[in-house]
Amino acid sequence: MVPSRLPQAHATELVREDGRAVTAFRDELRRIPSWRNAWSVVFLYVQTGAVVWLGVRWAPWSTIPAFVLMGRAHAQFASLMHEAAHRLLFSNRRANDLVGRWFLGFPQYTSTDAYRRVHMAHHRQEFGPDEPDLPLYRGYPIGRDSLRRKLVRDATGRTGLKLMRGTVLAWRAPDPRVRHTAYRIYAVQAVMIGASIASGHWWVYPVLWLAPYLTVWRVINRLRSIAEHGGMQMSSDRRETTHSVAQSIPARSFLVPFHIGWHLAHHVDSGVPFRNLPRYHRALQEAGYVDATIEYPSYRAIWKALAAG
Repeated sequence: MVPSRLPQAHATELVREDGRAVTAFRDELRRIPSWRNAWSVVFLYVQTGAVVWLGVRWAPWSTIPAFVLMGRAHAQFASLMHEAAHRLLFSNRRANDLVGRWFLGFPQYTSTDAYRRVHMAHHRQEFGPDEPDLPLYRGYPIGRDSLRRKLVRDATGRTGLKLMRGTVLAWRAPDPRVRHTAYRIYAVQAVMIGASIASGHWWVYPVLWLAPYLTVWRVINRLRSIAEHGGMQMSSDRRETTHSVAQSIPARSFLVPFHIGWHLAHHVDSGVPFRNLPRYHRALQEAGYVDATIEYPSYRAIWKALAAG
């Protein structure tokens, strides 16, 4: 699935031939809009609470739609946590790490610091010897039946439970840092469970938080991950390691929130905050670094190609 021929890029007043932004444009792109990002975190909590309220208000009829939408909420938490892992959520480092850990990572059973360590290995060399995410997208394209089996495992919770085992058993890890992080995750989950019970609807936590994480979110995560790197190869040219997919409103709403779908631009310069990725992508298009010959018109198109093995 690596492009057989890459577009011939040309330097512009904004980017060089290799896609890197010129100094002035790069400095502009890398400005972190802390207050706008703070609103994104607050609004994420508000809309997540609204989905839970609706799921309870007209239960059981509203519970299934809420269950699916909570999978979307997990995608949103993960996207903003990813931003914090890159230290691009807030310009103040302490605020960035505090929010990234306690309000985005721990609620989602994730150590933001541990994620940062392995994710930086991913950015240093995609498909390299230290690539942590390779099991998610190696071997593509695969057969349609094979992809269907993977998605069924995700949708039925088998993948999620397998991965959750490490978090559940982290309390007995030999590394004290791992244990202490696990205790923090347990504490946040205990607060959420307590709030669920105190509300008079004990089932909210297992049905509208844990279960969507184990199922809907796992499907979203796989579909997004393979659309980012499936079938590509190790290369110094990011167009051979990372796909480019045209972004639609439904995809941005459910699958790739907070502009994470402009993934090629993110890999060309991982120091650009999410709000500026669309602008950076447009600059790459104007330079001919990205064009229709290597950009998939939709996620459906790339999934079809990924399942054509």
